[in-house]
Amino acid sequence: MKTYSTKLSDTKPTWHVIDAQGQVLGRLASEVAQILKGKHHPTYAPHLYMGDVVVVVNAEKVALTGSKVAQKRYYRHSQYPGGLKTIGVATVLKQHPARVVEHAVKGMLPHSPLGRALLRKLKVYAGPEHPHQAQVRGPQAGASGSEETS
Repeated sequence: MKTYSTKLSDTKPTWHVIDAQGQVLGRLASEVAQILKGKHHPTYAPHLYMGDVVVVVNAEKVALTGSKVAQKRYYRHSQYPGGLKTIGVATVLKQHPARVVEHAVKGMLPHSPLGRALLRKLKVYAGPEHPHQAQVRGPQAGASGSEETS
């Protein structure tokens, strides 16, 4: 008897639409990251791209718990002395609400070429509309989670 090993050709990604309205950012990002990695498939292999494509809508209405809206900061550094730049999450939510969700999901994916490939399968939109209706084919998921369509 041979051991079954999943091949990339055996997978067929499906599209998931997740409504972020009212969902807590960390819990939403964790759910999206697991769908992107493919951990919900019985043939999951950690070294292969087994996941599905995820479309997140209403990113501007994502919820942050506690005092994160006032206190959470994003940091970047220019690698020059004194080059630390910070920006508050409230400012990012006003200017680019999709980046908040993208950043949270990116932190929960592998930091490798596989993780970067998985991140390309994430589509985040600030409002309720997205241009992927032809790929999704089916009803959108409510605020409670994702729904598989294909």
